[in-house]
Amino acid sequence: MSTVGFALHPSIDPEQLAARFARDRRVQIAPFLIETDAERLAAQLAIRADWRRVLNSGTKVFEFAASELEALSAAQVKRLDDAVHAAARDGFQYRYDSIRVPDSVAERVASDDPVAAFAAFLSDRPVLTLLEKIAGANGLGFADAQATRYGAGDFLTAHDDDVPGKHRHAAYVLGLTRGWRAEWGGLLLFHGGTGGVAEGYVPAFNTLSLFAVPQPHSVSLVAPFAGGPRLSITGWLRRRPDSSTS
Repeated sequence: MSTVGFALHPSIDPEQLAARFARDRRVQIAPFLIETDAERLAAQLAIRADWRRVLNSGTKVFEFAASELEALSAAQVKRLDDAVHAAARDGFQYRYDSIRVPDSVAERVASDDPVAAFAAFLSDRPVLTLLEKIAGANGLGFADAQATRYGAGDFLTAHDDDVPGKHRHAAYVLGLTRGWRAEWGGLLLFHGGTGGVAEGYVPAFNTLSLFAVPQPHSVSLVAPFAGGPRLSITGWLRRRPDSSTS
């Protein structure tokens, strides 16, 4: 199937994947794109210079361009890191790099950003219909998206993605890094009911991890000895406000 500049891998079996998703509330689709499309996306993310560092302080989100980070003194960087680590100890906290994509269809069409093109691809009706079948959804309206880059020391603490008014049915992460090792961190962890880990996904190239919302999960700290950044495109499959789910 080919649409909006990308093509799904022909080996995708929606019936089998739907059964796994219904059982576990999560599933991995591998491979997701044809190889050349996944390679193209990965290569483009690797050379981008417009990444922005994103982190939060409670409900407030802060973004920094690379030039702004470079202008900070060593003391300022330490104070920022100390504040992030203190907040992560007992609460919801994150730090990673991002390239955001607008939700507007018109803005996506006008953009030459390959990440926006991928968001448009996921939001195209044939692909949404496939994902609806796998995720047991009715009335998906579109997929939002951002590229993410987790380097050494980056992380995302536990949360469940359930935000009022966002109409999120499922979250997705498309892995775009080859040869990632579990000991490098950056794992997508699904939390169990007793505070442990029910399951963990090691970042894998051209693999779409799809999981139901709400569902407690986190991204573990990337180790300082990781072989490079953890690159992905991530977002949510969102319902129309007037739709129901099955």
